[in-house]
Amino acid sequence: MAERTVEVKLKTGLQARQAALFVQEANRFTADIFLKKENRQVNAKSIMGIMSLAVARGASVTLVADGVDEEQALSTLSTLVENEK
Repeated sequence: MAERTVEVKLKTGLQARQAALFVQEANRFTADIFLKKENRQVNAKSIMGIMSLAVARGASVTLVADGVDEEQALSTLSTLVENEK
């Protein structure tokens, strides 16, 4: 199991379109992936879970992955949320 804390730099945070792209990317990996914000943890492969966290720009979140491709998943998803698009 691996985890990484990142700051969300997307202009709109992880809302609607960006959340959908995040979930789509997470589903490319076989590892179990979770997103933690404060004291809540949701499945990163669930659009409803991601939306329920209401992750805004500037928020710190922790990505947790467990599986054969966990490091690649963390690297890819971290880059996605830290990109300032």
